Amino acid sequence: MPLMRGLKLTLSAFALLASSVTAQAFDTRAKAAYVLDYNTGTVLMAKDADNPLPPASMSKLMTLYMAFEAIENGILDLDQMLPVSAAAQSYGGSTLFLKAGERVRVEDLIRGIIVLSGNDACVVIAEALAGTEAKFARQMTMRAQQLGMTNSTFSNSNGWPKAGHRMSMRDLGLLATKLINDYPQYYSMFSQKEFLFDPAESANRLNRNPLLGLGIGADGLKTGHTQEAGYGLVGSALQGKRRIIFVLSGLQSSQARANEAEAVTNWAFRQFAQTELGTSGTKIADAEVSIGAEKTVGMVLGEDISLLLPVNPIEPLKTEVVYNGPLKAPIKKGDQIGELIISPEGLPEQRVPLLADHAVARHGFVGRVVAAALHIVERINNGPAPEAS
Repeated sequence: MPLMRGLKLTLSAFALLASSVTAQAFDTRAKAAYVLDYNTGTVLMAKDADNPLPPASMSKLMTLYMAFEAIENGILDLDQMLPVSAAAQSYGGSTLFLKAGERVRVEDLIRGIIVLSGNDACVVIAEALAGTEAKFARQMTMRAQQLGMTNSTFSNSNGWPKAGHRMSMRDLGLLATKLINDYPQYYSMFSQKEFLFDPAESANRLNRNPLLGLGIGADGLKTGHTQEAGYGLVGSALQGKRRIIFVLSGLQSSQARANEAEAVTNWAFRQFAQTELGTSGTKIADAEVSIGAEKTVGMVLGEDISLLLPVNPIEPLKTEVVYNGPLKAPIKKGDQIGELIISPEGLPEQRVPLLADHAVARHGFVGRVVAAALHIVERINNGPAPEAS
């Protein structure tokens, strides 16, 4: 049967075509970026998002994921005291100023990683779970692959510059999503604005996330910076019921990172909105039926349609009804007989099943003979098909 496309929609019953889409694009200064609408999984922006790049401290999110996993599996406990090794103490950069031989609570180590970006705290966790940091890095790579992060390889636990330590922006976005989905009981730690671990180092207590406290719903996740990677941030913000996740990398300064992160958050919330377009059971079109007691059957939405769409209309929303027709009777009420394809400008297309709104019985013997005869007469009247040249 031929594929029937482009059927006219019933506008009186379905106001989808009245909607329009095209958002103002965001021209980020980041070298690589990825913006995701968490609720719908819609990718709002992807710039060099699949290229494995140095992630700096943003890769600490993988260490945290594995730490949370170990706690849930009973391998670690938040109150457990872990020993600090000389290898952990040897790290510079952002640290908790841990000393070899002392013991630190797992919860303090985790908060130290999240809020203070402690390189040494990551190594303490790594050694507790795998014996050595190098072995833990191999486990990180393997676990990342299992979670679908196919452009990630790890050489250490904390993002210290080292050959082979790479993550893509899309992988970091996926990891942020996993942390929120899989470990909501720990996610509030990411919004902690300060953590005073060592009173002697009171200046080292503030979260480096520049969006916390701005009143735009920011509640995570992790900054990163090395000379090689530039300034980056894996961020998330919640406004009402909508959450967005974004990843930025390669910015020139901490101020540029703060400005770009705030701008991309505002863009994602202001330029897109969740829009209710239709409810299950709404009639969209009629499909032709062959050898049936009726010539057509109504096509109704098989589910409610709620899509993330740009809020500033410029171009009409592209929609199309497709089905293989004419449909052969008998048809049961509720049978899927086609699809509604919705193609927002710049966003992934959405496909919604279309169902038969009532049953259509097959013609009896006499009806089939009459239908066949009418088909023959129609072919005779229309003449033979032209030959191919």
